[in-house]
Amino acid sequence: MTITEIIVSFFVIVGAFFISVSAIGLIRLRDVYSRTHAGGKSSTLGVMSIMFGAVIFFLVTQGDFNFKLLLTIVFVLMTAPLAALAVNRSAYRTNVKLEEATSIDELGDAMDIEREKEKLKRTSGE
Repeated sequence: MTITEIIVSFFVIVGAFFISVSAIGLIRLRDVYSRTHAGGKSSTLGVMSIMFGAVIFFLVTQGDFNFKLLLTIVFVLMTAPLAALAVNRSAYRTNVKLEEATSIDELGDAMDIEREKEKLKRTSGE
Protein backbone atom coordinates (compact mmCIF):
# COMPACT_ATOMS: atom_id res chain seq x y z
CA MET A 1 0.00 0.00 0.00
CA THR A 2 1.47 3.34 -1.04
CA ILE A 3 1.39 6.56 0.95
CA THR A 4 -1.09 7.99 -1.56
CA GLU A 5 -3.50 5.14 -0.96
CA ILE A 6 -3.19 5.63 2.80
CA ILE A 7 -3.88 9.38 2.57
CA VAL A 8 -6.81 8.93 0.18
CA SER A 9 -8.22 6.12 2.34
CA PHE A 10 -7.94 8.35 5.40
CA PHE A 11 -9.98 11.13 3.77
CA VAL A 12 -12.59 8.69 2.46
CA ILE A 13 -12.94 6.99 5.87
CA VAL A 14 -13.22 10.35 7.65
CA GLY A 15 -15.84 11.45 5.10
CA ALA A 16 -17.80 8.23 5.56
CA PHE A 17 -17.64 8.74 9.33
CA PHE A 18 -19.08 12.25 9.09
CA ILE A 19 -21.83 11.10 6.73
CA SER A 20 -22.68 8.24 9.12
CA VAL A 21 -22.85 10.68 12.03
CA SER A 22 -25.13 12.85 9.92
CA ALA A 23 -27.42 9.91 9.18
CA ILE A 24 -27.56 8.95 12.85
CA GLY A 25 -28.33 12.56 13.74
CA LEU A 26 -31.20 12.65 11.26
CA ILE A 27 -32.69 9.56 12.86
CA ARG A 28 -32.01 10.25 16.54
CA LEU A 29 -32.54 13.98 16.98
CA ARG A 30 -35.99 15.11 18.00
CA ASP A 31 -36.97 18.28 16.13
CA VAL A 32 -36.58 19.65 12.64
CA TYR A 33 -34.06 22.28 13.74
CA SER A 34 -31.64 19.77 15.21
CA ARG A 35 -32.08 17.42 12.29
CA THR A 36 -31.28 20.05 9.69
CA HIS A 37 -28.26 21.07 11.73
CA ALA A 38 -27.01 17.48 11.73
CA GLY A 39 -27.74 17.02 8.06
CA GLY A 40 -26.28 20.35 7.03
CA LYS A 41 -23.03 20.41 8.96
CA SER A 42 -21.66 16.90 9.21
CA SER A 43 -22.76 15.75 5.77
CA THR A 44 -21.04 18.82 4.31
CA LEU A 45 -17.80 17.87 6.04
CA GLY A 46 -18.20 14.26 4.91
CA VAL A 47 -18.76 15.07 1.25
CA MET A 48 -15.93 17.61 1.27
CA SER A 49 -13.55 15.08 2.80
CA ILE A 50 -14.41 12.40 0.25
CA MET A 51 -14.04 14.87 -2.62
CA PHE A 52 -10.69 16.06 -1.27
CA GLY A 53 -9.53 12.43 -1.19
CA ALA A 54 -10.60 12.10 -4.83
CA VAL A 55 -8.66 15.28 -5.74
CA ILE A 56 -5.52 13.85 -4.15
CA PHE A 57 -6.04 10.49 -5.85
CA PHE A 58 -6.40 11.94 -9.35
CA LEU A 59 -3.57 14.40 -8.77
CA VAL A 60 -1.12 11.65 -7.87
CA THR A 61 -2.27 8.82 -10.15
CA GLN A 62 -3.00 10.81 -13.32
CA GLY A 63 -0.68 13.72 -12.72
CA ASP A 64 -3.26 16.40 -13.42
CA PHE A 65 -5.29 18.61 -11.15
CA ASN A 66 -9.03 17.95 -11.41
CA PHE A 67 -10.56 21.40 -11.14
CA LYS A 68 -14.13 20.06 -11.34
CA LEU A 69 -13.73 18.21 -8.06
CA LEU A 70 -12.40 21.35 -6.41
CA LEU A 71 -15.40 23.27 -7.70
CA THR A 72 -17.64 20.55 -6.26
CA ILE A 73 -16.02 21.02 -2.85
CA VAL A 74 -16.54 24.79 -2.98
CA PHE A 75 -20.13 24.39 -4.22
CA VAL A 76 -21.04 21.98 -1.42
CA LEU A 77 -19.34 24.22 1.14
CA MET A 78 -21.44 27.20 0.03
CA THR A 79 -24.81 25.60 -0.64
CA ALA A 80 -25.41 22.87 1.96
CA PRO A 81 -25.26 25.07 5.09
CA LEU A 82 -27.38 27.73 3.38
CA ALA A 83 -29.97 25.15 2.41
CA ALA A 84 -30.13 23.97 6.03
CA LEU A 85 -30.55 27.57 7.17
CA ALA A 86 -33.37 28.11 4.67
CA VAL A 87 -35.16 24.97 5.88
CA ASN A 88 -34.77 26.08 9.51
CA ARG A 89 -36.10 29.57 8.83
CA SER A 90 -39.05 28.33 6.83
CA ALA A 91 -39.88 25.81 9.55
CA TYR A 92 -39.72 28.57 12.13
CA ARG A 93 -41.91 30.90 10.07
CA THR A 94 -44.53 28.17 9.68
CA ASN A 95 -44.58 27.72 13.48
CA VAL A 96 -43.00 24.28 13.72
CA LYS A 97 -42.56 23.72 17.46
CA LEU A 98 -39.17 23.54 19.13
CA GLU A 99 -38.21 20.55 21.25
CA GLU A 100 -39.62 20.91 24.77
CA ALA A 101 -36.11 20.72 26.26
CA THR A 102 -34.95 23.71 24.19
CA SER A 103 -34.16 26.59 26.53
CA ILE A 104 -32.90 29.32 24.16
CA ASP A 105 -34.71 30.54 21.06
CA GLU A 106 -32.03 32.55 19.26
CA LEU A 107 -33.83 32.52 15.93
CA GLY A 108 -36.96 33.87 17.58
CA ASP A 109 -35.04 36.85 18.93
CA ALA A 110 -33.59 37.55 15.48
CA MET A 111 -37.02 37.21 13.88
CA ASP A 112 -38.53 39.59 16.46
CA ILE A 113 -35.92 42.22 15.57
CA GLU A 114 -36.65 41.67 11.87
CA ARG A 115 -40.39 42.11 12.47
CA GLU A 116 -39.81 45.32 14.44
CA LYS A 117 -37.74 46.73 11.57
CA GLU A 118 -40.53 45.89 9.12
CA LYS A 119 -43.07 47.61 11.38
CA LEU A 120 -40.91 50.74 11.55
CA LYS A 121 -40.59 50.80 7.76
CA ARG A 122 -44.35 50.49 7.36
CA THR A 123 -45.17 53.17 9.92
CA SER A 124 -42.55 55.64 8.67
CA GLY A 125 -43.57 55.09 5.04
CA GLU A 126 -47.25 55.92 5.64
